[in-house]
Amino acid sequence: MGSILSTSTKPTIVYPPTTVEVSVKTGGGTGPVSLQKLVEEHCPSLKKEFSPPWWLFNGHLQTLFSVVGDFTKIDKVIYDRTYLRLMDGGTLGLDFTPAGESFPDDAPIIVVCHGLTGGSYEAYVRAILAPACAPVSAGGLGYRAVVVNYRGCAGVPLTSKQLYSAGWTEDLRMATIYLSHKYPKAPQLGLAFSLGANVMVRYLAEEAERSRLTSACVLGNPWDLVKNNEALERTFLGRHIYSKGMANNLINVLKRHSKALEKVDPPVSSPTSKYEPDATQASLVCDAYHAAISLHRPYLGVFDDTFTRVGGGGPPVWPLSSGYEYYKYSSSHHVLPQVRKPLLAINSNDDPVVVHAPSTPEEIGSGWTIMVLTEGGGHLGYFEPSSGTIQVGTDHSKLHMRRWVTKPALEWLRLAAEILVHDNSEHPPRDVFVDEGGWIREVDGLREGLGCRVIESGDLIDGTELKKTPGMLQGL
Repeated sequence: MGSILSTSTKPTIVYPPTTVEVSVKTGGGTGPVSLQKLVEEHCPSLKKEFSPPWWLFNGHLQTLFSVVGDFTKIDKVIYDRTYLRLMDGGTLGLDFTPAGESFPDDAPIIVVCHGLTGGSYEAYVRAILAPACAPVSAGGLGYRAVVVNYRGCAGVPLTSKQLYSAGWTEDLRMATIYLSHKYPKAPQLGLAFSLGANVMVRYLAEEAERSRLTSACVLGNPWDLVKNNEALERTFLGRHIYSKGMANNLINVLKRHSKALEKVDPPVSSPTSKYEPDATQASLVCDAYHAAISLHRPYLGVFDDTFTRVGGGGPPVWPLSSGYEYYKYSSSHHVLPQVRKPLLAINSNDDPVVVHAPSTPEEIGSGWTIMVLTEGGGHLGYFEPSSGTIQVGTDHSKLHMRRWVTKPALEWLRLAAEILVHDNSEHPPRDVFVDEGGWIREVDGLREGLGCRVIESGDLIDGTELKKTPGMLQGL
C-alpha cells in the first residue's frame, strides 16, 4: 500500500532568465559568481527527493497533520522577549533566541515572520530555528534569531486600533530598523512563512537595494491573494475547511483583544506615543470589529472584506474599499521584479491553501530570485520519515518524522551568512538614530510616524509552551 500511495519526487528549480552575479568570500578576496551556481553548489538538498510517508501522500493530509500533530516534544526553543512600542501606539513582540547567550558583534541574525495567526511557538518556525541556533559543536549553525510576533499574536497585547495583514510591511520594517540599532554590524537574514512570506517579499521589493535584510528564504508564500481566494471559494474543502478555519482563527484574535477594539476611546496624548490617534480610523476599525465578530463561521474572503480591509493596516493606504482591493494591493507576485536581494522561495504544488506560485522565469522577473516547486508537502508540511519523533495524541503514539524543507532552508541560511558578501556601499540602508523623545527612527524614512522604543524586555518564553488562543488552529 505504501508503495502505491507514497511517491518520491525531486523539486523543480526555476531560475530567472539571467541570474545576477554576487560577490563571495574566498581565500583571495571577493569575486563575482552567478547566484544560480552558488545555489547549485551550496544547497544540494534542493536536488534531493521529497519522500512523504504513505499515509501523508497528498497536500491535504500534510496540511492537516500540521494542524493536529503535537509537536511540543521536539525542536525546543527558548526565547527572550522584547516589547517594542510603536509611534502609532501599537506593540510588537520580538522573541530572541538563544536566550541569554552572547555573540560577536557581526554574528548573523535570522529575522523571522510567522504565518496568518501564529507566532514564535509554531512548530514550522522551531523546526528551522532549533538547528539554526544550536551551537556548531552540536551540529547547528550557531546563529541567533528573532521572531517578529505581529500585533495581537503569541501573547503580544493589542494597544492600538490596528491589527496586521499580508500587505502591511511597516511593522517588519520597524523591526529591522530596531535590529540595526541594536546590532549595527550584524547581517539580517530573512526567513518567513505563509502570510509572513508575502509581507517579507513585499518589504524586499519596497526597499530594493536599501533592504536591511541581506537575503531571504520564504516558504509557502500565498503570492497572488486574488487567485488564492477565488480558488478556495471553488472547492468544498477550500471553503469549509481552510477558508473557514483561517477566518475563525482571525475572529478568535479579535475576540481576544476586544478591549482594544470594541469601543472608540477619545484621542488622548500618551507618553509612549508621538502622534495623536486618528479618531476617524479608530471609529471605522471599531465598527469593522463589531461587524466581524457577529459573523457566523464566515469564509476568509468575507472576513477580509469586513475587517482586514479596514483594520489590517494604517494610513495612508488603509482603509481599502473592499476585500478584493485588499487582495489586489497586498499580493506579492506583482512586486517580485523589484526585489534586489538574494531570495529563495519554496512552494508546494499540492498546497491546498496556496494555489498559484510563480513557476516560469518570466513570472519571476527578477534575477535575484530562485523559485523551488515541490510536487508534495502541502502547506508548511513537508513531513517525511526520519529517526526523529513527533507525538500524535497521547504519549504512547509517536511517529518518526522530519520536515524535508528544514535542510534546504539551513543550507540557504549558511550560504547567505558565510559565503555571500553583502556590500551596501552603493545603496546603504538609511541611517538609524534616537530622537529627542527616545524614539529609534530612520533618517529620511518612508513614513514620518515610523519609530519605536523598548518598553519591556527580559521575559523568557518556552516556544513549546507558549499558550495559544483557545480554538486556534496551529500550522497555518
